[in-house]
Amino acid sequence: MKIANINNLSLVAVAMARLVNRQDGLPGLGVLYGPSGFGKTTATVAIANKTQAYYVQLRSAWSKKTLLEKLCFEMGLAAPKTAAACLDAICEQLAATQRPLILDEADYLVGKNGMVELVRDVYEGSQSPILLVGEEQMPNKLKRFERFHGRVLSWIPAQPVSLEDARLLAEAYAPNVQLGDDVLRHLVELAHGSVRRVTVNLVNLAEAAAMNNLDTVEMGSLKSLGGFEFYKGESPKRSVKA
Repeated sequence: MKIANINNLSLVAVAMARLVNRQDGLPGLGVLYGPSGFGKTTATVAIANKTQAYYVQLRSAWSKKTLLEKLCFEMGLAAPKTAAACLDAICEQLAATQRPLILDEADYLVGKNGMVELVRDVYEGSQSPILLVGEEQMPNKLKRFERFHGRVLSWIPAQPVSLEDARLLAEAYAPNVQLGDDVLRHLVELAHGSVRRVTVNLVNLAEAAAMNNLDTVEMGSLKSLGGFEFYKGESPKRSVKA
């Protein structure tokens, strides 16, 4: 996986370090939240690899039992026969290793009875840092779970993509073409904050430049790319002939 050291990656790294190195008595829960496309998953996977954190991406159909089984699998544990024994095994593993746990797509926790409380049980039983990753409304969704909400040490809002981010992304995804700042600025404007949209456009631009034997692309030279169209996140429209 190509990783650019964009702002959100740095934010997650700092937040994780704060959770891991927190003073005694401070809670160890963190929540990273923001709109889809802001690069949350990419950033957390990179930090998981760097910190040896356990990483689990939730699914909409998961039950409490499924979550426990997936956590056991991620930790290399044989899943015990009962949910209570599985929970104990997970807590013991986290407590022994003190490795962080990252739960991505955590919005799926709040819509099902007992899921948030189960994660709190994992935290209380291990005192290991746990980072939840969810959408923009994640903090509001967690308000009704007072005993969980009150244990959050760090609320981390994912930041919209910036021009500097676009420069770093270009180095990773379009390394063989020099893109002018006017092009990168246009990509940021089209993205409406989305790292993913900038990345898609960078890859498309790099491919178009290679096909047209160009090593430099600026806004004034886009016509040399043969009708190139920027990706705007919209559904494609079929042209209909009269």
